[in-house]
Amino acid sequence: MTDHKEVVPASQTDGKIEISPQAVASIAAYAATRSYGVVGMAAKNAVDGIATMLTGDPHRGIDVHIGSDAVAIDLHVIVEYGTRITSVAHSVANTVRFSVEKTTGLSVSEVNVYVQGLRVSTTD
Repeated sequence: MTDHKEVVPASQTDGKIEISPQAVASIAAYAATRSYGVVGMAAKNAVDGIATMLTGDPHRGIDVHIGSDAVAIDLHVIVEYGTRITSVAHSVANTVRFSVEKTTGLSVSEVNVYVQGLRVSTTD
């Protein structure tokens, strides 16, 4: 996640509203983990995976890049075995885009979904 914050013009005041990349990542994580076929978020690589286990970062697997006019989001997910991966990826991207745009008012230029693995659910 980038360290700078997006400044959104305040419509009724003379002040400004800042939305941090961590706030956008929280919204994206909530939307992604509630999407059909997604069973969890994954770390980008082994180093991030170890760091996440040690720190308990709730934004695991999400990178937010805030530009001057739009936001780009990278999601690293684990998908349920037996689901159509492309359909799940498109659904997650659309859900995250909608949630972030609706909640923050920021324009989302792209949502990149990286499927890091598959998980088989146990049916008992």
